[in-house]
Amino acid sequence: LGFCRGRIVRVPRGPLIRVMGTEVVIPCSVSDYDGPSEQNFDWEFSRETDFVRIVSTWDSTFTSEEYQKRVGHGDIKLRRSSNDAVELVIRNIQPTDQGRYKCSTPSTDATVQGNYDAEVQVKVISDGLSVSGSKARSSMSLRLSEGDSFKLRCSAITTSPEHTHLHVTWQIKSGLTWRDILSLTHEGKFQPGPGYEERYRNGDIRLDTGANDTYRLSVSQASSVDGGAYRCLVSEWVRGADRSWQKIQEKSVEIASVAIQRTDVVISTSNVSVTERDSLDLTCNITTDRSGIFQAEVIWYFSASPDDTLSDAQVLLSMDRDSVVSDSTLISLSHIDRNSYRLLVRDVDIEDSGYYFCQAAVWVPLHNGSWHKVVERTSAPVSVVVTALEPDYEVFLNASKTPKFSDDPTELNCRIINSQDTEANIRFTVSWYYRQRLHSDDVVTEELLATMDADWTLLPGDRSRERTQNGEIIFFKKAVDTFSLRIQWTSESDRGDYFCVISAWSRHRNNTWVKSKDVTSASVGISWATQDYTLTVEAVKLKPFFVAGHTFEMTCKVSSKNIKTPRYSVLITAEKPLTDQSNPNGTTRIISLNQDSVVRLEDWTDQTRVDGVVLEKVQENEFRYRMYQTQISDAGLYRCVVTAWSPGGGGMWREAVNGLSNPIQIDFQTSGPVFNVSVHSDNPTIYQGELADLLCIVTTEGMALDPDDMSFDVSWFAVRSFALDREPVLLASLDRKGIVTQSRRNGSSDLSLERISPLEFRLRVHGCEDHDFGNHYCVVTPWVRSATGVWQREPDIKAKPIFLSVKMDVLNAFKYPLLIGIGLATVIGLLSCLIGYCTSRWCCKKEVQETRRERRRLMSMEMD
Repeated sequence: LGFCRGRIVRVPRGPLIRVMGTEVVIPCSVSDYDGPSEQNFDWEFSRETDFVRIVSTWDSTFTSEEYQKRVGHGDIKLRRSSNDAVELVIRNIQPTDQGRYKCSTPSTDATVQGNYDAEVQVKVISDGLSVSGSKARSSMSLRLSEGDSFKLRCSAITTSPEHTHLHVTWQIKSGLTWRDILSLTHEGKFQPGPGYEERYRNGDIRLDTGANDTYRLSVSQASSVDGGAYRCLVSEWVRGADRSWQKIQEKSVEIASVAIQRTDVVISTSNVSVTERDSLDLTCNITTDRSGIFQAEVIWYFSASPDDTLSDAQVLLSMDRDSVVSDSTLISLSHIDRNSYRLLVRDVDIEDSGYYFCQAAVWVPLHNGSWHKVVERTSAPVSVVVTALEPDYEVFLNASKTPKFSDDPTELNCRIINSQDTEANIRFTVSWYYRQRLHSDDVVTEELLATMDADWTLLPGDRSRERTQNGEIIFFKKAVDTFSLRIQWTSESDRGDYFCVISAWSRHRNNTWVKSKDVTSASVGISWATQDYTLTVEAVKLKPFFVAGHTFEMTCKVSSKNIKTPRYSVLITAEKPLTDQSNPNGTTRIISLNQDSVVRLEDWTDQTRVDGVVLEKVQENEFRYRMYQTQISDAGLYRCVVTAWSPGGGGMWREAVNGLSNPIQIDFQTSGPVFNVSVHSDNPTIYQGELADLLCIVTTEGMALDPDDMSFDVSWFAVRSFALDREPVLLASLDRKGIVTQSRRNGSSDLSLERISPLEFRLRVHGCEDHDFGNHYCVVTPWVRSATGVWQREPDIKAKPIFLSVKMDVLNAFKYPLLIGIGLATVIGLLSCLIGYCTSRWCCKKEVQETRRERRRLMSMEMD
């Protein structure tokens, strides 16, 4: 197996048949060579045996004397197409140029391999192609109308001695360039030019062959693009030795110049403006120079936009080519003259405003008696504006009722005056607007209160919708020419300017109503003189001296100004000392009485004295508060918070102003003991699962009391943080009667609370968990029995918190898992040993049978 590689010089396979007088191009290329990429070429010619040098790419002296003149004039030249290829170009080839042409390349290879030249035979034949028009050499001129048909002919014949084929192409020149229309190729195929494919498939463009080697171009339905110069381009082709087709020459002749007269459809008038109830007159003109018989088909269209297509537009009327008009009541279409068609719309309406255009199709008769549509055009749209007949009227707005105080009624009347030209087809509606007054220069937009549509349906605006539904604002028609707005209870937010807009609506032919005019009234301001509300509240203590257990009584007297028929609601509040832990904020709402004299307990939580507070109305402006069996814990400042209410809309009450009375102090002068509370734990740091003991210790100072005369309410709290920045959580409580109450817990630990001595209370946390950590403290409420036998509640006392830390016992935590792991490992090890022993003893036993040897002594040779 071997592989050879060498220089290869190539030229086309011959013979090359060329026509005398044409230009011949012979390519030559080289491949698989060494040396520089750009190769040189030498061309030589031989008629019989000897070669004559023609031209070279590298040696200017290469050309022989016979060809120096033709090479110098450029009739013979070399044209390089690439580094390894050139073309020999011979212009105006003659019969003397017929022969063998050799292309050779100087060697640039390291070793001589391959071929360094190649030859091709060129055969020159006479020019036998003749192309001409139908009659004369000069082209004819045709003037046609759009939609007509025409035919053009050319003749092409060849007398070449070789077997050649003709390629015929019809071309049109509508500018500076020629464009192909239709071709009959040298292979006998029809090929339409770019842009003519559809017309060729429809049969509007054909190419037919006839007698005497004629080629006829038929064009139907001529349009403006068919205008221009027409020529017949004929090329002669021959099949080469490699079976490929080669064009050997080409000729053309101009046949005709065709001018197409365009058919236009226009409306005689431009933009039109007509008055409502008048007639609209439009004329559609067809511009054409046809002198023969033709009929037009006309369709009138209407659209709301000039950009609408025919499918989107509305058909008004149509007339076919037999002058039959489609039926319509208010629209007519008539044929004025040969090329004009008139559209008449009577009693125009606002809805007739829009764009009108007509479409015309021209039909011509054929020889068989049928009609053929030659052209169809649509006019540009004409804008028609219908001006409404506006009624003449004025609008007057006045206030028949104005408020003197807040919540007074307001009524506004919007009247139509000086109305003219108001017939039965005119209807009036109203729209109400509000504009707020501002002291600054800010621009305020008006707000819609309500409007009416054409059928007098009321549509409330966002500002008044809720009040209209509640009946606080009423819109009604007082008379034929008067619309009214009534505000039942005028509020502060209703201050401002009001105005109305009267809209006139016109009835159209289809019984629809269209707004034709709006007239706005002057604005009317609604306001009233106001003064600031004044409310004064005075609290009076009826009994200046009393002791614990007695009844506390005070009255609140109220006086007001600039409030219309006021009513009052009263709230009794108490400001306790900061040491009182029952209300850390300092103010407690005790009891209230509203403007309808309904009493309600607010934050009064003493269940033993549910009926211990009373609030009653003595007079319209006087209220009395009583508190029975007062306790020492009731000490503090008491006030009356009074709210004045004025009648609002719909029987509702509107808050006017608030007032606060002077404070009344309850202070008990006692010489009893002073109580202190502390929290103690022997071991504040414990492990999980252990028991935590917390002691709440109460100590007394001052006067000694019998333990039977003292009782305590104890509550334990926990704050689950280090910095006391969370809300305390109630753990358990023990009241003075010995009843223990525990809160719900999520963990597995448990609580117990007990009294271990008259002044010591113990909280135990059983089975502590990690979530039981935090600051723990107790709150103690002392109760002391007086000499009269009445129990008095002392202020709450809060102990300083102690932090309980819960740690994890690592040894106990891992003790049981470790023992379980060791036990499982031991069992698994013993089981593995047992399995191994059994396997080796019974499953893997191999019996080996040994050959038994007989123990015999050697015999002597004599005995053997």
